[in-house]
Amino acid sequence: MSTVFDCWKPDVSVQTMNILIVNQSVLDLCASFFTLLTAAVEVDGTRRSPDSIYDRFVCRMWLTRTPLWAMLFTSTYNILLMTLERYVAVIYPVWYSSNVRTRIIS
Repeated sequence: MSTVFDCWKPDVSVQTMNILIVNQSVLDLCASFFTLLTAAVEVDGTRRSPDSIYDRFVCRMWLTRTPLWAMLFTSTYNILLMTLERYVAVIYPVWYSSNVRTRIIS
């Protein structure tokens, strides 16, 4: 009877890869959103006041495109993580199946 249930139980590597793929999709969606925003929204060329919180935010976050670069960096890091996860799963399958759990990845 346990053999039947083992066939229906999803593989840990499939679950882990699905989590990483969904995470990659969300990151790419956010990066695309910030790319469109930075292309569509232009900040006027007026002089910024160092005392204004809004002007500080615009200068430090928007003009430097920090959200866009953060999403691109995180997306690249996630691709690296997926590659390493697949490498370990293929090269060390016994260790991977006994030590890697979905909750560690998420």
